[in-house]
Amino acid sequence: MIPIILGILLGLSMAAPPGPINAIMAFESTISRVKGSLVGLGAMTADLIFFVITYTIKGIIPLFVLPYLYISGGILMFYLGYLTYKAKPSTSSRKGNYFKGLTIGLSNPYQISWWLTTGLFVINNLGLSVIPSFFAGILIWIASFVSVINKIGSKYINIVKIFSLIILISFGTFMMYNGITALL
Repeated sequence: MIPIILGILLGLSMAAPPGPINAIMAFESTISRVKGSLVGLGAMTADLIFFVITYTIKGIIPLFVLPYLYISGGILMFYLGYLTYKAKPSTSSRKGNYFKGLTIGLSNPYQISWWLTTGLFVINNLGLSVIPSFFAGILIWIASFVSVINKIGSKYINIVKIFSLIILISFGTFMMYNGITALL
């Protein structure tokens, strides 16, 4: 049960921080749930691609490099927590759909960095059993975020920001601890 809960929380931590995907999802969700969902599903497809790449290359990364990647990932999570806390809702009017979400996801430095640091940590330390619930967490985010924004607009964005901040800082601390412990 713990891997399922942990996977869902990680999926939510990946999907929830404000950024270009959520900005476009929010805008499109005010028009239609389907349009907002398609943006999120495109970005989730990018995550699936990054997962396959990370899983494929994990064996060629020297073991002595892993603690440094974990520490870097922890720092990234702290930084993303800070950005999440400081983020302002977007008023972007760009049209969103599946291919827009996929394209932005594939070129998003946050997603790339997340998979090369946190994703690698998750695969190496928590195993593949967490991955299905990780993607379930992303799907939960897409469905809930789109529905909430569609119904009430961006009125409750601060609750999302606080939840994201707590998850990001908690997992960043866990990664830093494991990275520092591995170095010692």
